Amino acid sequence: MGDDHDDVARFRQRLGLPGLIDVHTHFMPERVLRKVWAYFDSAGPLTGLEWPITYRHEEDERLALLRSFGVLRFTSMLYPHKPSMAAWLNAWAADFAARTPDCLHTATFFPEPDARSYVREAVEAGARVFKAHLQVGAYDPNDPLLDPVWGLLAEAGIPVVTHCGSGPAPGKHTGPGPIARVLARHPRLPLIVAHMGMPEYGEFLTLAQTYPEVRLDTTMAFTDFTEDFMPFPKAEHRRLADLGDRILLGTDFPNIPYPYAHQLHALERLDLGDPWLRAVCHDNAKALFGV
Repeated sequence: MGDDHDDVARFRQRLGLPGLIDVHTHFMPERVLRKVWAYFDSAGPLTGLEWPITYRHEEDERLALLRSFGVLRFTSMLYPHKPSMAAWLNAWAADFAARTPDCLHTATFFPEPDARSYVREAVEAGARVFKAHLQVGAYDPNDPLLDPVWGLLAEAGIPVVTHCGSGPAPGKHTGPGPIARVLARHPRLPLIVAHMGMPEYGEFLTLAQTYPEVRLDTTMAFTDFTEDFMPFPKAEHRRLADLGDRILLGTDFPNIPYPYAHQLHALERLDLGDPWLRAVCHDNAKALFGV
C-alpha cells in the first residue's frame, strides 16, 4: 500500500489540506463485516459484479491505514437488514466510538416499534451521524414507524447518510421519490445522499437544490469502476460546482475494489478547481460536524 499512501499524501499536500474527513467508511462487528465481504465475494444480487475488497484487513490495520492516509475523522457506517438488530449494532458502535476518538459516533435504525426509543438513546449517548440503507434493509422510509425517527433527527440536527439511490441495483423503495416524501414532511432533516444518489444523480442534485439541509457524498462516484456502468452525466458538472458546499467526501473504505487514492483522483479530474476539492474533502464536513 506504499504507493497508495504516497498518492494520498501528494493529493493532500498539493491542496494544503490538514487532512481528510471521510463521511462514508465502514466499521462494524467482525462477524457482520465478514458476512458483508462474503456477499461481495459471491457477486450477490445487489451487485452482480466482480467486487474484490482492496482493504481486507483486521480492524487495527484498517484503522492504521486510514490514519496513515491523513483521514482526521471518519464514520462507522453500519446498518440492519432485519428487525431486532439495530439496537445491538448501536451498542457496538458506541463502544467503537469510545475507543476510537477520531471516529464520528455512528448509529442506525430499522422500522420497528422501538426505533424511536433506541434512536433517542443513541442521540443522548452522543451519536453524531446515522446510517440508513433502503436497499439492503428493503424498507419504505415513509413507514409510519420511522416518522418519529426522522422528526427526532431533524430536530436534533443530526445527519443521516442514506443509501436511497437505485445503484448498483434498484430496490422496492429506492430512487428519489420515497425519500423526497420524507423531506416534504421534514424539510430540515440533514440528509446525506450516499453515492451521489447513483444512478439518479440529477434528481438527487435537484433535491439538494430544493432543501438546504440535503447533501451528497461522493462514495464510489466518478471512479473508473462506477463510470463503466453508472456514469455521472457531464451535463450535471455545472450543478456539482454550484453545490460545492453541499458535497462531502465518502469512499466506502474498506469495501472498495480499487485503491483509496483513486477516489481522490476521480474527484480531481472533474476539474472543478482546488477550492471545490478542499471544500469537498475537508471543509464542508468540518463545518457540518464541528470538528
